[in-house]
Amino acid sequence: MSVARQVVVEADGGSRGNPGPAGYGAVVIDPATGEPLAEAAEYIGVATNNVAEYRGLIAGLTAAKALFPDAGEALRVHVRMDSKLVVEQMSGRWKIKHPDMKPLAARAAAILPPSSVTYEWIPRAQNKHADRLANEAMDAGRDGRQWEASASTAALDAPSARTPGTPSPVQDPVGDQAAGAARARAALAAARGTAAPAADALFSLAEETAESGGEPAESGGEPTDAHPAPQQSAGTPQAGWGAAPDLGAPATLVLLRHGETALTPEKRFSGSGGTDPELSAVGRGQAERAAGHFAALGTVQEIVSSPLRRCRETAAAVAARLGLDVRVDESLRETDFGAWEGLTFGEVRERYGDDLTAWLASPDTAPTGGGESFAQVAERVAAARDRLVARYAGRTVLLVTHVTPIKTFVRLALGAPPEALFRMELSAASISTVAYYADGNASVRLLNDTSHLR
Repeated sequence: MSVARQVVVEADGGSRGNPGPAGYGAVVIDPATGEPLAEAAEYIGVATNNVAEYRGLIAGLTAAKALFPDAGEALRVHVRMDSKLVVEQMSGRWKIKHPDMKPLAARAAAILPPSSVTYEWIPRAQNKHADRLANEAMDAGRDGRQWEASASTAALDAPSARTPGTPSPVQDPVGDQAAGAARARAALAAARGTAAPAADALFSLAEETAESGGEPAESGGEPTDAHPAPQQSAGTPQAGWGAAPDLGAPATLVLLRHGETALTPEKRFSGSGGTDPELSAVGRGQAERAAGHFAALGTVQEIVSSPLRRCRETAAAVAARLGLDVRVDESLRETDFGAWEGLTFGEVRERYGDDLTAWLASPDTAPTGGGESFAQVAERVAAARDRLVARYAGRTVLLVTHVTPIKTFVRLALGAPPEALFRMELSAASISTVAYYADGNASVRLLNDTSHLR
């Protein structure tokens, strides 16, 4: 019979804006000595407090499992968090209703057997180590870098003694802590690229047996100042709109360009007036990687797609992983390029040189043969933006669309002139993000991110 191995996981997550720039931290602790065995932290982009807290829990459980990969059901993990929501939901006492939380809770529940994990709520003052890790991750994200364990000073804030409620000491030595930490880091790195399991099968039992009363609203989370940004020196620009909680949560439009078609690598005009091509094999792979990225991030609450096939196929891949429906919006279609559909830029210049020059010079000029001008596209995209922002106020919605609509969303958010469309690069399956606030302001938070495809 295997001797039980016991560890403590302390985890936390925070968002400077709720939603806003977010990060998590987690530490695995030897309950006998109070010494940290493994640490994990990561900046996760724009997310809510609750999402970041769940991500911290997932990281902590993953690290604990990696420390003792052969322990199986003999491993006992006692989780301590200052998030009442996460503790009560994972303990099965509160139902999980919010679509952002369900896949994350399912993912956490699948890491270890349910009988191996216990949960305890603790005050924030007793969760300093994980809190400090989360803030280090958010600081790193603010500076455009990722958190590094070698630079962390979070352990300096760890309490010298743990409060009662910690499991009894391990009966066997913990073993080689350096090797265990290396395993934990490798497991966490792999987990960041792993898709969340199908949520329905994993949390259906908890949904049926959990109590229905006394649950706080999941969308609100903890106070927006739960993880305030450090004091900034004079002259340091504020990152985004995170310090304006009076504006409320923004409507966040995550703009995903569809995956590749056969026309994409050949750089041919492919709009709404052509053959409506399907995704290529490469494009389908890109759509699946995007789906895995959004499943791991856990922030998308709704999906809206262009009616064109390449977008609907990309959206369907994401929706299947997130358990969401796809709504089609005609306004998100690509520009109609008229007689230029299916041609390369060089072929258009050769056949319709004067028309191309006029099109490049003026947003009011349409492509040859009754296509659509950039001014016309901007008009319908602006109308779609206003409609979507009103409909999804305070929520995060994924828009699966095309080059011109995405560039137009970004251009309008920046207040840039029409010629800015020619100064942006948008790769296939790239992600851009714009947040819209109640006072009418917009904040471009991401442009042409392809890191999920590597």
